[in-house]
Amino acid sequence: MEFVSSFYVFLGSVMLISLSGVLMPGPLFAITLQKSAKSKIAGALIALGHGIVEFPLMILIYVLLSQFAIPNWVQMTVGIVGGALMLFMGVRAFKNRNRQEDHSITSLKRDSLFSGVWTTAVNAGFILWWLTIGTALILNAQLFGVVGFGIFAGVHWSIDFLWYSLVGLLVFKSQKFWTPRVRYGITLFCVGVFLLFGTYFIGSALMSVFTLIG
Repeated sequence: MEFVSSFYVFLGSVMLISLSGVLMPGPLFAITLQKSAKSKIAGALIALGHGIVEFPLMILIYVLLSQFAIPNWVQMTVGIVGGALMLFMGVRAFKNRNRQEDHSITSLKRDSLFSGVWTTAVNAGFILWWLTIGTALILNAQLFGVVGFGIFAGVHWSIDFLWYSLVGLLVFKSQKFWTPRVRYGITLFCVGVFLLFGTYFIGSALMSVFTLIG
């Protein structure tokens, strides 16, 4: 009985921490706003793309990294490389702000799925979250075995999927308000998010370097 109650407490903490992460606006949220203006399932596809990156990372941490402390240099490298890629995405999005996209259903689906994969993969904040908070959660999940880890992984990703699917659907249903000017503004918002997060990740990593040197 104590084991069961402990598992429910753990599951509750997973849900709360996952919700706190997904509700915080970031690059994945920004790209969901942009893509969902043209497709009601864009949010779901972006979440699927997110899962393509997230599940292997969770498994990798479960099998290997959860047994070791994450070196500072790994976290700093992730911050610098991920931040640089975020800046690149921001610059590229700004250059393509007036480009006409292919509006075929197949292209939109493929683009949304790829956007979920790419935006997740280059998000230094996402990687750092899993190397710190996520690793701590997985360490707790290990107490309940492989089944406990599987439930943890499924619950965590399900929260992501439900949230981005809901956001995508709400954005699509309100598309009559999405004039060219509004879409242009959303694109600039996405550019700003990428540049802001990229600068923040690089700056944080460099501050850590200076702290270690000092």
